[in-house]
Amino acid sequence: MTLRQKLLSANTKLVRPFLIALGILVILGLAYQFAWRGREVLVWPVLQKDFVQTIVASGHVENPHRIDLGAQITGTVLKVPVKEGQLAKAGDLLIELESTEMQAALQQAQANVLRAQARLRQLQEVQTPVTEQALQQAVVSHLTTHNAWLRAQELFSNGFIGQAALEEARRTEQVTTSQVLSLQKQVLSLKPNGSDFFAATVNLSQAQAGVALAKSKLRYASIFAPVAGTLILRNVESGDVVQPGKVLMVLSPDGVTQLVVQIDEKHLRQLQLDQNAKVSADAFSTEQFDAKVNFINPGVDPQRGSVTVKLSVQNPPAYLKQDMTVSLNIEVAKIEQAVLVATGSVHDIDKSPWVQKLVNDRIVNQPIQLGLRGGSYSQVLQGLSVGDLTLQEASVLKENMRVHPKMGTEKE
Repeated sequence: MTLRQKLLSANTKLVRPFLIALGILVILGLAYQFAWRGREVLVWPVLQKDFVQTIVASGHVENPHRIDLGAQITGTVLKVPVKEGQLAKAGDLLIELESTEMQAALQQAQANVLRAQARLRQLQEVQTPVTEQALQQAVVSHLTTHNAWLRAQELFSNGFIGQAALEEARRTEQVTTSQVLSLQKQVLSLKPNGSDFFAATVNLSQAQAGVALAKSKLRYASIFAPVAGTLILRNVESGDVVQPGKVLMVLSPDGVTQLVVQIDEKHLRQLQLDQNAKVSADAFSTEQFDAKVNFINPGVDPQRGSVTVKLSVQNPPAYLKQDMTVSLNIEVAKIEQAVLVATGSVHDIDKSPWVQKLVNDRIVNQPIQLGLRGGSYSQVLQGLSVGDLTLQEASVLKENMRVHPKMGTEKE
């Protein structure tokens, strides 16, 4: 063995115990530091800030009502000038049926009105004056025959004429009397309260009703939009034969858009009308719009254990469509400058809530009283103060255990 090798061997024998001793010292130092500082744990601070409690739900878009459109008569479709998804204004033509026969029926009914009007005018302008003039003539004739009969009675009394002449004078007087009575009745019947006048006016009314009926049937040949809205269904084409009762189109009227959601019945006591909500459509999840609770169903669905809630959207975004799926947060309560603890730090939150609080780097089990509860934070009524540190651990650590805190990131 050379001198160099002997020196290296001697140095190795001296260094090895030193390294072992140094390693032991490092381990002892780390053990002492761990025992003094404790294990590292993630902690959350108790905060004070405005707190909004929300209920998270999902639902769909629904207009307040839909209008089913169909024909009221049997007919052949002449044209359909609109398409599915098109916006329609009130009064826009949606469907037109073949109407040649109905137009002819209307013309015939209008002719019947003209005929009835002519009959009434004839009665007033011709027949009534003629009958009145005939009555006047009959009255004059009756007066003449009556006087003649009186003279005949006088002559008969004096013996100048016989019984036959007297009877003839009487019969002539009776005929003229009958004529006067007949013409008087005819004149009365031609007056506004008379039977002939009444019959003529009834005929005119019937003819006018026939025109109204023909016009209504003709109107049935054209189907118009009753209100402004969007056509969400079209089930008819030109040439189709349609019948009453069949839905040809569905119109979704313009107006206040509604959101319909199912809320778990356990939240029922927190819901109130006019509560605000932030909404996003699943298809446009990065955009939000406002809604407001306007209906809470008084009954609970026994199958799902939920309550139907409807929200109105005063200014719906242009992309919002019928039956779209939406997610929303309903604001059910708000407290200014509330004391808040991270909800994940709370144990037995539904029974006897408590947290593991850090006091002088040691764990203390602290009972607390909660108020409003949210997703990330819950309101603390008693047991914690602003600035206290609570542990966020999956398992409960031993009380009075020394730990080394590491601050977590503030939750949203």
